Amino acid sequence: MSAKKHGVLVCVDGSAASDAAVAWGTREAVMRGLPITLMYAVPPVVVGWPVGQLYADMPEWQQDSAQHVIDQARKMLRASLGDSEPPEIHTETVYSAIVPALIEASKDAWMLVAGSQGLGALGRLLLGSVTAGLLHYAHCPVAVIHSDEGAAPDSSAPVVLGIDGSPASEAATTLAFDEASRRGVGLVALHVWSDVGVFPILGMDWHDREKEAQEILAERLAGWQERYPDVHVERKLFCDKPSEWLLQESERAQLLVVGSRGRGGFPGMLLGSVSSAVAQSARIPVLVVR
Repeated sequence: MSAKKHGVLVCVDGSAASDAAVAWGTREAVMRGLPITLMYAVPPVVVGWPVGQLYADMPEWQQDSAQHVIDQARKMLRASLGDSEPPEIHTETVYSAIVPALIEASKDAWMLVAGSQGLGALGRLLLGSVTAGLLHYAHCPVAVIHSDEGAAPDSSAPVVLGIDGSPASEAATTLAFDEASRRGVGLVALHVWSDVGVFPILGMDWHDREKEAQEILAERLAGWQERYPDVHVERKLFCDKPSEWLLQESERAQLLVVGSRGRGGFPGMLLGSVSSAVAQSARIPVLVVR
């Protein structure tokens, strides 16, 4: 299956967060001219005897539940279109463990969109753990959407990029510029050059370190600013606590883009833990790029 066939892949489960993910994923698919797939994964049912035995087929009640979820997702998709032409729409129900099914499907997707938390097939709070698994193992960028984001975001707000110079951060930079350009908005490039948590350190010239960090940030952005001259870039440099600064900047943004993990130009900047923290706490969509 080609990436073009899957395009934007949205994990659905009938929850409010799932509806918000469908709405955001629909706008992304329309903006990029890509098809969208609504995917519902049903965990196999384990019966008590013999111990550990699985039903060979999906029970009828699960089929009915799956169809209801898919129908609800389709309604949300169409309600999110406004005056836009609908994208090519696919639906898929798989009878499999949720995280492995989504990870496998992500191999053929441009982007995977999931709610920050939601209801699983048995009505349990489930998607939080699912999203955490996707952030670690998905083969494409993962957008994490919260349940209060179903409405269209402020179209004039900028995109915020967390940059540290690692390979994951480089990939995030690529996508962040593209997202800002397609939206016709500015980009806030934020670099936190230390999260050691000690200030001041005896004998350290902070002005020299800050100058060095500014040079690194300018070097990381130079080629992209030439490639996307339409994107106005605002550079911001902070010392310590990267997740806190990213969350603060996200309050005035429509999208936050970070790499999945990696150390940057200075010791201590580890985007693995940072990406998890902002995906959990940000109120806007967070796009985590591997």
